[in-house]
Amino acid sequence: MNILQKIALAFTIIGGINWGLVGLFDFNLVTAIFGVGSVMTTIIYVVIAIAAIINILILFMYIGERDEHDMYHHHSARHEYK
Repeated sequence: MNILQKIALAFTIIGGINWGLVGLFDFNLVTAIFGVGSVMTTIIYVVIAIAAIINILILFMYIGERDEHDMYHHHSARHEYK
């Protein structure tokens, strides 16, 4: 896991925890710290959204690599027993 992946994961976790706080306690930590509608609040939300998109891309890349790996090994194993 490279540094971009770690940062994206950290921001996504922070965003998830904030949404948990909103859902459970009707408390938005981001707006409590930076204010409703502030530029900083908007920046935080955009950074968390970008981090989530990065994590989605990483997931699909991992799935693609795993599928290619599985296909190669499944295909190779079939030929070994002929």
